[in-house]
Amino acid sequence: MTKILPSETELIDCDYAVAGHDGVRCDASGELFVKPCTQAEIEFYEASIAEHPEFAEFMPTFLGTLKLSSNQTASVEEQGATLIAEAALAKPSTPARGTSPKRAKTRKIITDQALVLENATAGFKHPNILDVKLGVRLYADDADPDKKRRFDIVTQETTHRDFGFRVAGMRVWQGSEPCNDPDVCDGYKIYDKDYGRIRIRNHNVAEPFRNFMFTKSADIDKGLGKLVAQSFLAELLDIQRVLENQESRMYSASLLFVFEGDGHALRAAMEEATNGYSGTRTNGVNGSANGDGEDDDDYEDTTPKICTVKVIDFAHAQWVPGKGPDENSLLGVRSVIKILTELSQDV
Repeated sequence: MTKILPSETELIDCDYAVAGHDGVRCDASGELFVKPCTQAEIEFYEASIAEHPEFAEFMPTFLGTLKLSSNQTASVEEQGATLIAEAALAKPSTPARGTSPKRAKTRKIITDQALVLENATAGFKHPNILDVKLGVRLYADDADPDKKRRFDIVTQETTHRDFGFRVAGMRVWQGSEPCNDPDVCDGYKIYDKDYGRIRIRNHNVAEPFRNFMFTKSADIDKGLGKLVAQSFLAELLDIQRVLENQESRMYSASLLFVFEGDGHALRAAMEEATNGYSGTRTNGVNGSANGDGEDDDDYEDTTPKICTVKVIDFAHAQWVPGKGPDENSLLGVRSVIKILTELSQDV
């Protein structure tokens, strides 16, 4: 349900928006993600939850929407947090994050609507984040001619053309030791949109995934990185299966990969997931709850996070009964599956 909110509670910059998403905000705990949106994106979330629950499992958890009151100037930064407070009260609190890493420059979006989503990076000690933009064609049918031309150029000049995806942004924990790399900020190496647009070509298309999952300085060696690749691969195969059996069109949607970038914390989380749990509900490798599902509300999910994959960005998405699977997005999914298969076997 959409709520009209006062401007009493300040939302903060979201530290972990890696692909330059305009106007993205978080609540102070970092657990909730507030994203400016179109009505079409709200409707896609609602239709997915109601009619396509198998796909909705791979979307960020949808908590509702925010709507500005008529006397406000319509920037998301000015919104209050009635809905955020309600959601936060129902969730265990987490410490506020530390200093903010370097973020890509973005334009501010003016809107009267925003999605409230569960932040996929919450619960990780040092989350590594990779945004992979899907598709060969990046625009919807109603795009204006100029936008179509610009996006066609992006396709032709990047890995979109042959692989159906491009790395839109990435941040990778490098460890706590001092580093002279100018692209490292607060321990994270930042790969901005130019990395995927300029540096990555067909011959080195797997490079970003290696840089993402194998970081010796963060104590993630080849063996541990391969386990991460195998976990991501299992989830992505499920996403492929769902997309192949449903009929949608999702132009410029992305795959969001998140995993624990601190090798010590990652090993501990894997050991805890392997050894089971006692008295609390536990997350599996993909963040899903184990057990029979009964009385879940009586348990607090305290297991450290390991990794997750979400499909995100549905501004130009719709369900299209009778038109077949979204082969445009599936090309990118299959290409990433091939890369992950290779990395999970040998590096």
